[in-house]
Amino acid sequence: MKASEADILIVPGYKNSGPQHWQSRWETKLSTASRVEQQSWEKPVCEEWTQEIARAVNASVRPAVLIAHSLGVAASVQAIPQFSKKIAGALLVAPPDVANPKIRPRHLMTFGPYSRDPLPFPSIVIASKNDPYCSLDVAEDIAAAWGSLFMDAGEAGHIDVASGFGPWPEGLMVLAKFLGQLKA
Repeated sequence: MKASEADILIVPGYKNSGPQHWQSRWETKLSTASRVEQQSWEKPVCEEWTQEIARAVNASVRPAVLIAHSLGVAASVQAIPQFSKKIAGALLVAPPDVANPKIRPRHLMTFGPYSRDPLPFPSIVIASKNDPYCSLDVAEDIAAAWGSLFMDAGEAGHIDVASGFGPWPEGLMVLAKFLGQLKA
């Protein structure tokens, strides 16, 4: 599958992805990409976020591919039962440990715990050895439960602008290869 054959849904996390974030940059580069907007980026409500993701998936014209970051990963996984259309695949980057009682702000725990069921579509989970929101072991365990390909990004923090990931060309190469393996 080529990017032009998919509806690429960008699903940011808590506080959204600013203009320098790799998700925002990818959104402008990929002609079929659109951002799933949320009512409140600052005070996320799981039910509202999952409804918006499901609305975007269910409105897709082409096969949908999710590109989720951080809390967007948790919300996307929680939204799966609301999908009436099949997802072609998902790139899930820096999933937070929403079952960890030490996560801040604490209301992010309302997005967990993660389902341990395999995802009903191909997926890649990319995580970092020093992500302050999730240990590599937890991310790897989540990916295994979901049946996702797991990729260790090394010491990449939360894989966001604060960690030095603006354009993130390596991630774009992973996406391109992943899309190439999906069926249109």
